[in-house]
Amino acid sequence: MTRIIAGAAGSLTLEVPGSGTRPTSDRVRESIFGSLDAADAIAGARVLDLYAGSGALGLEALSRGAASVDLVEKSPRAASVIERNAERVRHAAGGASRVHRTSADAYLAAAHEPYALVFIDPPYDLGEEDLTQVLRLLVPSLAPDAIVVTERAARSPEPALPAGLTIERHRRYGDTAVWWLSRVANVADADDQPRDASQSR
Repeated sequence: MTRIIAGAAGSLTLEVPGSGTRPTSDRVRESIFGSLDAADAIAGARVLDLYAGSGALGLEALSRGAASVDLVEKSPRAASVIERNAERVRHAAGGASRVHRTSADAYLAAAHEPYALVFIDPPYDLGEEDLTQVLRLLVPSLAPDAIVVTERAARSPEPALPAGLTIERHRRYGDTAVWWLSRVANVADADDQPRDASQSR
């Protein structure tokens, strides 16, 4: 069972697609959102949830006070599930949510207003080069102080980052690893930023 953990829609149960998705566990979501709340990174934020699956990450942010969330999912069945979940969370928490039935690459290829908070939870079999390409496409759509939370298998290597992003921290939860990325203020200075998680805070 997947549920909204806290906020205006707290304890609301979410529908989960029958197959082809890997919902983030409550334990991992609770840790992620505890850190985001402590950083005051959610209230009023424009949020993007790529590879949204059930929509649990983006809708958790909406429940906790985000202004809006765009949920991107190319699977028609999963996108239908997200639409139903989003309607229920909107009813309880307000805010704006939009479901986009397309791939992450295709969505990011268009221009968007800047996002302050982004969740990237792709299938674990997504190649590292593919992930880097998604991050490269994402950079122009990030606000200057944006946070990008990327979830991968614990066995995955450190993400190869494009210019414009740097690693802030890395946490492991069993077989799941979470990488916190931030926008580099000056893209030209990207190569001067720490890229090794062991050197970051």
